[in-house]
Amino acid sequence: MPARRMIRLALSLLCCCLCCSSVFAQTCLKRAQEIAPPLTRETRREFEAKLADARKNAETEPSADNLIWLGRRIAYLGKYKDAIEIFTQGAEKFPDDARFLRHRGHRFITLRCFELAITDLNRAAKLTKGKPDQVEPDGLPNARNIPTSTLQSNIYYHLGLAHYLKGDFKAALKAYREAEKVSTNPDMLVATTHWQYMTLRRLGRKKEATSVIAAIKPDLDVIENADYYKLIRLYQGTTSSKDLLKEISGEASPLSKASIGYGLGNWFLYNNQRDEAEKVFRQIILGNQWASFGHIAAEVELNR
Repeated sequence: MPARRMIRLALSLLCCCLCCSSVFAQTCLKRAQEIAPPLTRETRREFEAKLADARKNAETEPSADNLIWLGRRIAYLGKYKDAIEIFTQGAEKFPDDARFLRHRGHRFITLRCFELAITDLNRAAKLTKGKPDQVEPDGLPNARNIPTSTLQSNIYYHLGLAHYLKGDFKAALKAYREAEKVSTNPDMLVATTHWQYMTLRRLGRKKEATSVIAAIKPDLDVIENADYYKLIRLYQGTTSSKDLLKEISGEASPLSKASIGYGLGNWFLYNNQRDEAEKVFRQIILGNQWASFGHIAAEVELNR
């Protein structure tokens, strides 16, 4: 076959693959289930009032900041597809602003469209490469009202998660290591280390995983990620699986049951206790934290 003809054939096959990939991804979004978070009446009223303010601000001045907040406020009420539409509009209007891709990527993960998330988050990473990082304001402030994450740490953290959920643990590890470089406070360090540990264990690199968690000290001032901190203590051997199982079977919050539960289920997998792991994963998906990473990951495990 002449070289020119071979090149044309290769390009045609590439275009066909890209087209199929795009169609599959868009089909995922169209078919995606959407389950709103459980909110008290008071919380719903508060969220709706803040959404009304965000919508007014975006209509008055459709700036990048106002569009970002509009999308975020919509997502907090469980309207993830509507939020994605706002982030898409923002990305088209402000193509150099990585924040729209970062937040849209997050919500693609929520809808279980991992390929779309990876595409967005990779693009966001390229846009921010070599630039100063920036603190990301909290839409749902913690008890101290202190933001604990940054734009770049969130980009790589969510990119690692999307790869992890797809089962591409090598790519996940690469992303988490990038996240670690910009995890400048105890909360992000604990979260990134937790997922990096689980990724290494899935790769069969137990010795390296043990080395990673050795850097986490017992006296860190963790504000938000206490559940991940507890799991790291499990990995370090200072907390038992029995204690954590008792916690998630008792009065732990619904979110903690999903977060701790997923890490604990993995721990059972590492230790050849598949039945115990599946029992915990099934307990998680019976809960009401559909949009949480622990719930999503438990779903994935039961379908691997």
